[in-house]
Amino acid sequence: MQLTRFLVTNFRSVENSNWVEVDKVTALIGVNESGKTNLLVPLWKLNPATGGEIQPASDYPKKHFGAIRQAPQNYCFITAEFETGPLAGELSRKAGITPEAAALVSVKRYFNGEYAVSFPQSEGFTGVDPSDVNSEVKKLIAGAMRSITDLAPSTQEHELKEIVLTKLNQMHDTLAEPRLSASDASEFKRELQFLIQEPDRRTTAVYSHVAELLDAIELITSEITSPGEGAADVTDIVLGALPKFVYYSEFGNLDSEIYLPHVVQNLQRNDLGSKEAAKARTLRVLFKFVGLEPGDILELGQDLRDARNNQREPTADEISEIALKKRERSILLQSAGAVLTEKFRNWWKQGDYKFRFDADGSHFRIWVSDDRRPEEVELESRSTGLQWFLSFYLVFLVESEGEHQRAILLLDEPGLSLHPLAQRNLSAFFDNLASFNRILYTTHSPFLIDAEHLGRARKVYISENGTTKATPDLRHVEKDPRQAGAAYVVHSALHLNVAESLLLGCQPVIVLGPSDQYYLSTIKTLLIGANKISPKRELVFAPSGGSKTAEVVASIITGRDEPLPKILLSGDEPGKRISQELKSGPYHGVEERVLSTDTYVGFTGSELEDLIPASFFAQVIDRWERNSEIPFADVVVSGKPLVGQVEAWAETQGVTLREGWKIEVAKRTKEVALKKGVSAFDHATTGRWVKLFQELLATRG
Repeated sequence: MQLTRFLVTNFRSVENSNWVEVDKVTALIGVNESGKTNLLVPLWKLNPATGGEIQPASDYPKKHFGAIRQAPQNYCFITAEFETGPLAGELSRKAGITPEAAALVSVKRYFNGEYAVSFPQSEGFTGVDPSDVNSEVKKLIAGAMRSITDLAPSTQEHELKEIVLTKLNQMHDTLAEPRLSASDASEFKRELQFLIQEPDRRTTAVYSHVAELLDAIELITSEITSPGEGAADVTDIVLGALPKFVYYSEFGNLDSEIYLPHVVQNLQRNDLGSKEAAKARTLRVLFKFVGLEPGDILELGQDLRDARNNQREPTADEISEIALKKRERSILLQSAGAVLTEKFRNWWKQGDYKFRFDADGSHFRIWVSDDRRPEEVELESRSTGLQWFLSFYLVFLVESEGEHQRAILLLDEPGLSLHPLAQRNLSAFFDNLASFNRILYTTHSPFLIDAEHLGRARKVYISENGTTKATPDLRHVEKDPRQAGAAYVVHSALHLNVAESLLLGCQPVIVLGPSDQYYLSTIKTLLIGANKISPKRELVFAPSGGSKTAEVVASIITGRDEPLPKILLSGDEPGKRISQELKSGPYHGVEERVLSTDTYVGFTGSELEDLIPASFFAQVIDRWERNSEIPFADVVVSGKPLVGQVEAWAETQGVTLREGWKIEVAKRTKEVALKKGVSAFDHATTGRWVKLFQELLATRG
């Protein structure tokens, strides 16, 4: 099964993270203390390869500790959706649903350790008891009421607060019945949407809590159906096929010298702190790699203590036995060091390292040398970057073997101590490793963000109510200036990419945002594949976010004797405004280098989305949002801006367009377009694309 997205709720600093879409490689970017780790750890605990026990004192959010402690079975902390692949047929038969519905499965885990399985695209099966759903919805409403009651709104918002609390109280009272029907759930959602429908209320603190409640109820009530006869079998099949999760943080880094008696004790304890437990875990996999238990290594290295304690000379047989044990241990350790050296070379490209394991009495040591420094030194005397990578390598190698071969890797702040070049190599290494293992990692280093793949980055930030949120919108601006660090990382990564592209002779084009990057890179790939364009230099689309940033990006790009880069803007009002500012500023005298989408789509007020045919775009929207009564394809009109049409359609259908929806749709459009190929588009469309790219590639203007 393949993980597609996940949602964290009620875990440490996270109340509701928002859905986090997962790529082959996914980067969670955020400043310190934003809660990045609190998104990885619950995902690990969904199905850990090793460890990962639920720790109430650490994992329960302190705000609701008492309530969760009393009824942990009512609190879900992680929900993950998976594509079932070849399992869809079997699940379809067992659950009594269509193969299409069985293609996507949702797995929840609760704080009591229990799981719930459901199929989001089906109304015929769920592994969730409806009475549990009823209880959880009631709890969510009560929590929202408490949060809103604690607010101190402005005079203008006071009336809204009272109206919302009255309505929520009424909704809470209707949940006295043991079951929540599907019609009740639909009515709840309509009432919540009605409360927040006025645009001028969308920025209020009250709205924020209601919107979060709506999201949570939509998630839960999507699963309100009666369990099928094969519920138990289906749940067993799904849980048996879940990929394992391997979590690693720098706390697990190995020391160069290891005292074996302490290792033996710590590996038997279950009361270690997080740092000690992480190190003990790495030691466990180290000794598994060596092929011995630490107690055995300790035993094989014992001297003639018994004879000396009895104050007698050791016998020849005793001396021979001890010598044989030590020789056996030495051979085992040398063999393990040779195997590690050989395998490690295929991973780490920063040097040709050799490892040697050595044991002396109660002490176990790791010695390192390389081609540039052939003399052996202890691991601890080498770079912390090497210590991290070796430790991570051992954990991955052991925990992802056998039945865990397709494990998902969760890396918390990988490579913090690596040189920037090594961090870039690590990022490239992730791409190679992703052919076998999906990877999610947290970072605040621009060297670990690939500007060519910004679509796989997710921003993690602290919301106004102090909880952790995630969004694919990398331009999201929080009111707290301390949260600007994540966007800074993205901009830094972009600038690094642009600088490198200049050195490599690439041709940059400035666009406004990540969704624009998706559409243009998609069109570029299709046209090149169809031999309709043949760029002499690679086109790099650099997002700017606005006129001021565009000036900065342009100034960096034109640090040499080259013309200003071309910039492609939308034809809507914001695009026109930015165009005017640029033409009267840095692009004065070279106004022809500021291009508008209106020129290439045939009507005014257009955006980058309008480069895609309306019928094709509508198919993507309808696959993305399946809960509308009227498909977008039935109402879309060609020759008019698509974004405005989507927003109008969503309002009439009660569809909530979450923050960052344009990026998500752009990403899905790219996936579908590249899968179908250029033949899926008519000649008029490809003709407009060719005209645009010929203008972008032209050296004149």
